[in-house]
Amino acid sequence: MSNSLKGFYKILITLVVALGIGAIFILAIGENPIAAYGALLKGALGTKLGLGNTIAGFTPLLLTSIAFAVAAKGGAFNVGVEGEVILGGITAAYIGVNWGFLPVPLLYLACFLGAMAVAAAWAFIPAVLKAYYNVSEVCVTILMNTVALYIGSYLVSGPMSAGTATPQSDPVLVTLPKIMKPSNANAGVFIAIVVVVLVILIVYKTKWGYKIRTVGTNPAFADYVGISSKKVFISTMLLSGMLGGIAGCIEVLGVYGYYLDNFAKDLGTNGMLAALIVKSNMTTTPFIALFLAVLKAGSMAMQQATDVPKSIVDTVSAIFIIIATMNFVVSLRTRRKAEKAAAEKRPQDPSSAGTEGKGGSK
Repeated sequence: MSNSLKGFYKILITLVVALGIGAIFILAIGENPIAAYGALLKGALGTKLGLGNTIAGFTPLLLTSIAFAVAAKGGAFNVGVEGEVILGGITAAYIGVNWGFLPVPLLYLACFLGAMAVAAAWAFIPAVLKAYYNVSEVCVTILMNTVALYIGSYLVSGPMSAGTATPQSDPVLVTLPKIMKPSNANAGVFIAIVVVVLVILIVYKTKWGYKIRTVGTNPAFADYVGISSKKVFISTMLLSGMLGGIAGCIEVLGVYGYYLDNFAKDLGTNGMLAALIVKSNMTTTPFIALFLAVLKAGSMAMQQATDVPKSIVDTVSAIFIIIATMNFVVSLRTRRKAEKAAAEKRPQDPSSAGTEGKGGSK
């Protein structure tokens, strides 16, 4: 059995266990878990509105999870995806509102390119600090998320404000077509899928992708064979930031039609969790993102149909993450024990053995 197939089975077992524990909680409050999960699936996939809401929730999670995963492949722990989504969104809103002199196709392109450029520039800061000054990118990106949120809040409360009670920008001049009205699902899902497929091909099928994976596995070895680990690390963070910017642009142009203050809440965190559950396996991460989107979209329908509070969904998600993390820790310990046992079984260096023999004969 291949490692990828084993990994899939592990995730499937983890999912079944998490849903089983969730069923115990549902029984504890006097409800039928089969009816509850049935209502959840029907609410997420069984109606046009529910399926549309699932697709709308899946689109940003797909991009943010891959953004984290691709950074992890290059040895970075990019917790700043949420900040990149925010700045990508505010940039797309600014261009979409103020650059009406451009033809519509060019305005679409400008929104996406501007969002990608600003988000990449934001990711460049922690990347350089880590690569050249050994400053933890985790701490820097966590702090920069708050800064990005404040920047967005200031702009839509002041210079870019639409003058409404809720802080938001004016409506953009171009929007992505809705595909399953009245839900927020839009053509951005197709853009996201194409982008993710391209990124996966880059990481696994190109020379640059080989460098990314080499640096992420062993930066010292990469430097030894002539690959600049610092430059590759920075370029990987830039790619991760661009993906966050695309997610922000799609949310602004496709879901809201304007920049809404704090619209990206938990998008980066949930994307990061989806990637972490499968150890940043880029081919499996999209399925976990879809699973989380289904849970979120169906939770309200489950609560309305069965009186099971939608907080049960958060409980199931948390259990899923905990079990997956425990599995990762156990596998890591098992691997380290195997490596230690293999090191102990290795034959000693003949020269050192000879020296010991000579010393013993004296």
